[in-house]
Amino acid sequence: MNDRSPILAPAQLDETTLRQWLSVVAVAISAFAFVTSEFLPVGLLTEIARDLRVTPGTAGLMVTTPGVMAAIFAPGLMMFAGRMDRRKMILLLTAMLLVSNIVCALSTNFALMLIGRAMFGAALGGFWTLATATAGRLVHMSDAARATAIILTGVTCATVIGVPLGTFIAGFASWRMSFLVTGGLVTLALIAQALLVPSLPSAAALRLADFAMLLLRPHVCLIMLMVALVFGAHFSTYTFITLLLQQDFSMSAITLLLLAFGVIGFFSNALTSAVVARRLKTSGAAMTALLLCALSAMILLEHARVGEIAAMLMWGVAFGAIPLCFSVWVQRSTADLVEAGSAMFVSVIQVAIALGSSVGGAIVDRAGVRADLVLGCVLTVFGLMALQRVAALERAQRGAEF
Repeated sequence: MNDRSPILAPAQLDETTLRQWLSVVAVAISAFAFVTSEFLPVGLLTEIARDLRVTPGTAGLMVTTPGVMAAIFAPGLMMFAGRMDRRKMILLLTAMLLVSNIVCALSTNFALMLIGRAMFGAALGGFWTLATATAGRLVHMSDAARATAIILTGVTCATVIGVPLGTFIAGFASWRMSFLVTGGLVTLALIAQALLVPSLPSAAALRLADFAMLLLRPHVCLIMLMVALVFGAHFSTYTFITLLLQQDFSMSAITLLLLAFGVIGFFSNALTSAVVARRLKTSGAAMTALLLCALSAMILLEHARVGEIAAMLMWGVAFGAIPLCFSVWVQRSTADLVEAGSAMFVSVIQVAIALGSSVGGAIVDRAGVRADLVLGCVLTVFGLMALQRVAALERAQRGAEF
């Protein structure tokens, strides 16, 4: 047995109880709060840019900055924490999220806004590493995949309720109130974690050598490349989707469309969770191909409102399932170094978000939103190519075992 395996929580010794499922729900509520905070600027980009006197492309740094910080802190915080109880870490990171939302709400200039967003990014990197790595420790090992799906459902619910709610609140109050209301949500998440999440001791600290071991595996590196390309395709375009939709829809209609995007993504996540364990590669490939179709349709159906609505719904189906598919893929491929694999997964996603939103912002300022969609299509095509190569390597590895 690996002597560096984490100590198992009592939940894994017996059948999963109701309280243990509630602990998963508590972490899912935090996931909801984190993702709501992460993408509030997407729906509020125009208002914040105008109020703080910056261009929309520059305002995209509100998404880029957290991505950079999360990419650094995902592995860095885990190594610094050593054997610290993972429950305490989750509570501290959620408290940091609360502070960051307050700072953003009170920002009087863009520099202060970026400080608040940088704090958020630091908390985000550590939280996602812990959330995906500890999901299976909260329940019986046979329920690990379902626990991961529930936590990721918090992500989907945030796109259903969180981002549209932010635009709705800003519509009758202000974008500052959107951050304050999200802070209230974070407070509820913090209370739920304190009451429900059990102690999660760690038998060993994460080491730099663990990441080096993963980077020496070509199979893992290809998976991370696939993740970077597909997430980069999504966030280079979705960050600025409000600017595109404003050409053809009112803000109230955009709020409803973002809500529909999230609702259909929620059902996509739920349905995919039922089959992803048996059809992982098929699910991942189908959803990535659907993302390509959606981005292409947004370009080809210019100013056709029905077509843009259909494309947004396809996009919602695709990205409702992609995080789950890729998370399960990474967990399977790094099962012997679960925290290192989780930290690397989070870092790659955040780098993709940072680079995608940054490059996307530069393209939007210079060539417009539709040129940005072309970049998204190109990245998705390369993502599909990487996915096909990963699948081929896995088939070859299975053949070698026999």
